[in-house]
Amino acid sequence: QVQLVESGGGSVQAGDSLRLSCRYSGRTLRISGLGWFRQTPGKEREFVAAMTRNGGETTYADAVKGRFTVSRDNVADILFLQMNSLKPEDTADYVCAVSLRAPGTEIAALYDYWGRGTPVTVSS
Repeated sequence: QVQLVESGGGSVQAGDSLRLSCRYSGRTLRISGLGWFRQTPGKEREFVAAMTRNGGETTYADAVKGRFTVSRDNVADILFLQMNSLKPEDTADYVCAVSLRAPGTEIAALYDYWGRGTPVTVSS
């Protein structure tokens, strides 16, 4: 089992920045990949960013490429999502997840454990 807890969400203006954190614990040695997704009511969960366990490879959705950066603190077991130049369309609940099977994938079905999410609201 792996437990994940997100934090850092909030309400900001367009153009502002936020840094989300996801603290994970439990059987973390089994983690193969880590990712961020976002969800809004009535829409399917959307991939945002992912990275391999060792951080050597990262993948981003086209909608956030160049604005968001995923990183990891290997010592503290925290996954980060730095979000810059935020837009109103970035408004969503942001959820982190870990996969025991896939090293940094954008496919939600390959993630095994999920957090509960942290809300981000961007006003124009």
